[in-house]
Amino acid sequence: MCVPQESSPKLAQTDQWVKTFDFDGFTADMKKLGDELEKNQGDADVRHLNKMIMWSNMCGLVGMLTMGFGVSIIPIAALSTFTFTRWTMIAHHTCHGGYDKCHPNKSRWNRFKFAVGGTWKRMCDWFDWMMPEAWNVEHNNRHHYCLSEIEDPDLVENNLVDLRDLPVPTVFKWMALPLLVTTWKWFYYAPNTYKELKLAKWRKQGKKIPDDVVPSDAVTVRSLIFGGTPFYTFTEFFSVVIGPYLLIHFFLFPMPLLAIGEYMGTGHDMYISAVKNLFLAELLTNFHGFVAIVTNHAGDDMYRFREGCRPYSGSFYLRQVLASVDFWTGSDINDFMHGYLNYQIEHHMWPSLSMLSYKRSQPLVKALCKKHGVPYVQENVFWRTKKTIDIMTGSASMRWFPEEYEKKFLARDAVLELEKKNKKTTLLSDKAMEAVQE
Repeated sequence: MCVPQESSPKLAQTDQWVKTFDFDGFTADMKKLGDELEKNQGDADVRHLNKMIMWSNMCGLVGMLTMGFGVSIIPIAALSTFTFTRWTMIAHHTCHGGYDKCHPNKSRWNRFKFAVGGTWKRMCDWFDWMMPEAWNVEHNNRHHYCLSEIEDPDLVENNLVDLRDLPVPTVFKWMALPLLVTTWKWFYYAPNTYKELKLAKWRKQGKKIPDDVVPSDAVTVRSLIFGGTPFYTFTEFFSVVIGPYLLIHFFLFPMPLLAIGEYMGTGHDMYISAVKNLFLAELLTNFHGFVAIVTNHAGDDMYRFREGCRPYSGSFYLRQVLASVDFWTGSDINDFMHGYLNYQIEHHMWPSLSMLSYKRSQPLVKALCKKHGVPYVQENVFWRTKKTIDIMTGSASMRWFPEEYEKKFLARDAVLELEKKNKKTTLLSDKAMEAVQE
């Protein structure tokens, strides 16, 4: 469907492409490519996963073996990279179902099995500040299927509205950034993902949300301490979500170094060094995660939307391109250091594919976007960090997708879905008639 120019409203220069956009052609091309990518997953994807796991585990091993020998960059960087890649590559794509169909070990490498089911599973598969069950709801469901809508729990422009609106010079807002980017996982992400899990349970149970509670507002450690939330107490949050990680990862995990230190005659020095390295690695992995994760959907060239859309519809595919950004892509080492989040457009279009599938699909998606005139943003991750900070501080704002076209595309989605259902009904009727005739 090409939207007729006569009915188009006055558009900004950056939105002119939408007037001649072939919505139906774009939808068909993306659906076809997604089907092909899914069919082509297999042993190569599993081998690639295993290679990334090996690289990640090597980082963890280097950090573990060196963290007791004084504070230095080697254990800090190694431990930080292990934590970052275990989340962004291994847990992320497994929890999305990227290996559900192609991995032979269904009892572990499955979205419904990996890291969920208690603290032991969490420790074995993916141990971090966030509770995996909560992250699965917040990220895999709410963020992916409400991208850049007000219901998107990761919408930077909405979550940082207090900082954006703060009546102080921008330079003072920049002064708050070092603290934000080195603590955001436990300060914001862990409590907000847990809120989304609780909110989902409330809705499923039909419980009424208090009138003075805005479900889309983020819950942070600060809001828990000073205002609280009706969804859970700080005590519950600490004991269930962040407490186990804080105690086990930072204090119990390095305890063997106490015995080793006594044996080597260094006393508690090795243990103290390990604890220091673990905490410094935590600061670094927060920074690394901020640069590679928070920047995926923020910038003055990213679009926002007013209404929700049907998953895997034309509007859905379009929004994933317009509200996501790819970073530099190519070699395995480059992709590893980006946590495979440099293929964000492709990942959001088809969340349940493997890392290798995103690498394969990136040039194909970029070519299809060029064919249909859809803006496809791919830039250096550090430049995207600057654009994200501009959104956080209020120096820039995101674009709103033209309202008239948003409504037209949503209406077209409904028509295409109805045609699809009618086609299925017709095919079933034809098969039934054939069976009768036989």
